[in-house]
Amino acid sequence: MNKTVKTILIIFLAVIGITAILGVVGFGSYLLISNVLEDRAAIQTPEISFETQDILPEETTPGETQEQPETPPSADVPADNLEELFNAFWTARQLLQDNFINQPVDDELLAEGARQGMLDYLSELDLSLADVDLPEDAPTPEEIGEAAGTPEDLAPAFMPFWETWIQVQYLELPEEASQTNLMQKAIGGMVDSLGDDYTNYFDPDLAQQYNTDLSGEYEGIGAWVDTTTDYLTIISPIKDTPAEEAGLQPGDQVVAIDGDDMTGVDPQIALKRVLGPAGTEVILTIKREGVEEPFDVNIVRRRIVIPYIETEMLEGNIAYLSLARFYEDGEIDFRNALEDLLEEDPDGLIVDLRANGGGYLHVVVAIASEFIDEGDILIERFGDGSTKEYPALRSKGIALDIPLVILVDGGSASASEILAGAVRDYDRGVLIGQTTFGKGSVQLPITLPDEQGLVSITIARWLTPDGDLIQGIGIEPDIFVELTEEDFENERDPQLDRAVEYLLTGE
Repeated sequence: MNKTVKTILIIFLAVIGITAILGVVGFGSYLLISNVLEDRAAIQTPEISFETQDILPEETTPGETQEQPETPPSADVPADNLEELFNAFWTARQLLQDNFINQPVDDELLAEGARQGMLDYLSELDLSLADVDLPEDAPTPEEIGEAAGTPEDLAPAFMPFWETWIQVQYLELPEEASQTNLMQKAIGGMVDSLGDDYTNYFDPDLAQQYNTDLSGEYEGIGAWVDTTTDYLTIISPIKDTPAEEAGLQPGDQVVAIDGDDMTGVDPQIALKRVLGPAGTEVILTIKREGVEEPFDVNIVRRRIVIPYIETEMLEGNIAYLSLARFYEDGEIDFRNALEDLLEEDPDGLIVDLRANGGGYLHVVVAIASEFIDEGDILIERFGDGSTKEYPALRSKGIALDIPLVILVDGGSASASEILAGAVRDYDRGVLIGQTTFGKGSVQLPITLPDEQGLVSITIARWLTPDGDLIQGIGIEPDIFVELTEEDFENERDPQLDRAVEYLLTGE
């Protein structure tokens, strides 16, 4: 099987599960098993997956808070210092007030969301406040609220939250339900109360993963996985990684890790169990369709380099470039790869954005400028109606005239749709494939103080150069071609074939 077909197989496997994206949007339904590299810059915002990616602004926008230091592993805050404990909580609340696109933000809504976040967590632990009887010497909500540094003007709105917090303190909680953990659940509930799929809170462990993917390098086993199923499930091993060498296959379910049964364990938690530094071993017990009994696979983790860009010269002197993510410095690698292809004097170029979930805003603007020499690549529109234009980088493009096809599908999201939309609006090329995902919002990720994770907040919507809003709609291709399961099973790629045909015939 050649490189192109292998790429398509991975893409198809990713797209099969695209409908599960919205549950974990902004971070990932499909996560790469990896460890964050500790020397990376703070908001590298990776998306560890073939799923929707936040568009990350390069510079300050209205209401934006500057990037914070890198999020280290989770740190517990002393339970007897409520003001210190809730420092990150009040910071998160202020960030939502200052930055969220839909203004104004209701503090009573945030307070109830925070309370519900704790209650949902108790439900997960099979605990209830119904039988809690407060002793006579229990502190009052006013006392606790003041001790936790509640701003004076917010005290009435958050009084029900503190009433619930006090009750929780008289439950017999398991060891993992620390005061810090409860506070983090409250932040999560507060953020979720806004009802925006792309505004999310990531606890310190998830924040580490959020900060890794766009670097292109990891320490792990090297597999795309699905965390929306009953068990952590392999989507596909990455080429030349321990996962591939160990024989992991699409659909493999991780039913135990290092001998510990994963039945009923959240796959996100299972994923954390698989994480680890290079050189360490993990034992995965695999359940595979068609194999009667589960079996163990011993894998030694190592540093993984993600093949974000792949190139090939196809039949008919057609150049092919696949881009899996708009990662940090990706515009440099893209240009270098494009220059190498153009040295072959191709008659046409295919840029494959299928299953590309997005990435950095400045990277997609730079890449789009290789094909478009003037005009806006996109327009941002903020909640107050103000706009910001992102023009093409003049005198930059090296592929302004070559016949161009962009391949897209339901996994092409966010930054991918920016490139596709600009190419469409300027009639610079032809879009072939299936309708894109429809991710037309801009997120600002901000690290919280005291090592308490980060919040990613929707701050704007983006429009194509013609002013089209694609949020929830997507971009229709000029030529619709479906990639079916039968095509996948027979290692066919009719979308790529149609792109080659178009460039050879002009129709």
